[in-house]
Formats: sequence, structure tokens, C-alpha cells
Amino acid sequence: MIELTNLTKVYGRGAQQTVVLDGVTFRVEGGEILAVVGPSGAGKSTLAQCINLLTPPTSGSVVVNGEDLTTLSAGKLRVARRRIGTVFQAAGLLERRTAAENVALPLQYLGVTAAETSRRVAELLDRVGLADRAGHYPFQLSGGQRQRVGIARALALRPSVLLSDEATAGLDPVTTDSVVQLLRELRDDLNLSIVFITHEMDTVLKIADSVARLDHGSIVESGPIVDLLTNPSSSLGAELRPQRSDARAPAGQRVWNVVYDAPDVPADWIAKASNDLDTPLSVLGASVQVVGGVNVGGVTLGVSAALGDDVRDVLARYGLAAELAEHPARSRALEGVA
Repeated sequence: MIELTNLTKVYGRGAQQTVVLDGVTFRVEGGEILAVVGPSGAGKSTLAQCINLLTPPTSGSVVVNGEDLTTLSAGKLRVARRRIGTVFQAAGLLERRTAAENVALPLQYLGVTAAETSRRVAELLDRVGLADRAGHYPFQLSGGQRQRVGIARALALRPSVLLSDEATAGLDPVTTDSVVQLLRELRDDLNLSIVFITHEMDTVLKIADSVARLDHGSIVESGPIVDLLTNPSSSLGAELRPQRSDARAPAGQRVWNVVYDAPDVPADWIAKASNDLDTPLSVLGASVQVVGGVNVGGVTLGVSAALGDDVRDVLARYGLAAELAEHPARSRALEGVA
């Protein structure tokens, strides 16, 4: 478990003072993956450095398994920091060392015996699917393989917390999926608390149990990912939610944007709603996927122009939030007038 409470980082003094982190608070349980998202300059990189205490926070606490790391002496902190493994964006491998030698670095630094180091390295490389690449140098490995070596190295000291700082940035979609799958497996097998810092919303949908949005150094919205995705009023949920394509309704119909607003929307809701309204509903576009076992996303419907708020009321019965979309042609006409 890792818990941050009122974590603050300030650079400079007086008029030159810059607040980079402002009272950041969140908790990640064992076996949970929290994704931290936010725009460039939001403070994500500084947050990562403060979590693993490479940069000391100005105030606040970083508690791992019940112990506040910010209160420890330098010597005790070096020991406690082993509880947090870090995976960096570029893997951070030493080019003149093989995959096995890179993974061995933390163990050698602590003076672990050669035999135990060899056994642990072999175990970790096998765990990340690279047992046959132990003797390869970083330039001989793909981007995804280098990240797997970085993950193995981060796990060398058996941490309880894994910090992933933009670990999938720059990877192609297939490689990203493989790294995400590996992190989820490690979370399940080792009961890790994972803090996954990223700017890739698509990746968040694939990996996170909960999400926090960092903006100007503060957490402005957070929660379980399914709750955010099924809440039409959540701005973070809207950013995460699969996007619907723009669509035009046929003559005699109006466009309604529909969002899955509950975890138990029936699979046959279109047929049921059509029956309730006594008129067919036309699907003009959709982007729906399963996250955490729940259907999330939205559908664009074409509905008879003769129907009014009945559409919204009927769809609400099935756990759907519907809003009438302004006609694209009307929007352009109004822009022209303006």
C-alpha cells in the first residue's frame, strides 16, 4: 500500500516561489493500479520523483506499508526506498551491460552474493518473458523488450510498490498492450500497488482500476475508472470515454448522444427502448468497450423528430444518459452569423 497525504513541492522562495505540487493526496491499495493523468506541465514528473523520494517533497507524507518515508534519516530512507520499484520512460538501461547485467545492478549494489544474484536475475527475466535474451545488449532488444528488462530490474529488490513513469510512451500499440498485460499480471501475482503515470488515455482504459487527474499541481478529479466512465457529468470520464464519431440523422430524425450511465445496462436496450417509444431507433455511430467487466462508452442515435423528452426518460430506465445534439448544419449556420 502507498498513501500520499498533502504532498507539496515548492521551488524557490518569496516572489520567485513556484508551487509544482499542491496538496496531492491519494491512496493505492495492494493489488490496485492507479493511473495519474494530466497535461504537460501538470506536475506528473515531479510527482514521480517525490513518490520515490529522489526529490524530497517540501511537505506532506509518502507512506508505504504504514511507514512515512519522509520522516526517515538518510540511512533508513535508502533501505525503505527499496520498497518502491521504478520503471522509467526510456527503460534507463546501461548500454554496455547485457539484459542480465542490467537486472543484476540493484542486487550487486547491495552486495548480494553472485549465486543468489544469478538465481534472482534468471527468475526475473523468465518472469518477464526474456529468459532467452539474458546475454543480449540493449541495442539488440526491441523497445518493448527493453521495457521488460526495466520492469525486471525494478522488481529485483521485491518492492511492494511499482512506479511506472510514462513507461509506455513512444511504444507502438502492440508493444504497449504487451507491457500493460505484463504489469497487470505482475500486479495480480505479487499484489503490487502500481502508480501508473501517463498521458495516454487509451492505455489508462486498458490498465487502471482508478484514475486521478493532476492539473497545475493538484488532483482535480479522481475515482474508480468505471464510476468515472459511467458518470456523464465527469470531465475526466468524458476524456477517458471512447469517442463517438460525428453523425447526421436522416430526414425526419434528430441526433441524440447517449452515454452508458450505469454498470448494468441491458444488452438489448435498443430493442426495449424502441418498443417503449413505439418507433425504431437508428444507430448512427457507436464506441463501446468493456472496462472492468462493464460496458462503457456511447452511442449516437437517430430518433424521430416528433419525439421530445420522452427519449431521455425512456433511455434513463435502462441506465443511459441522453442529450439532444445540435444539428451540425445549424451549428455552422450560427457560426456564420456570428
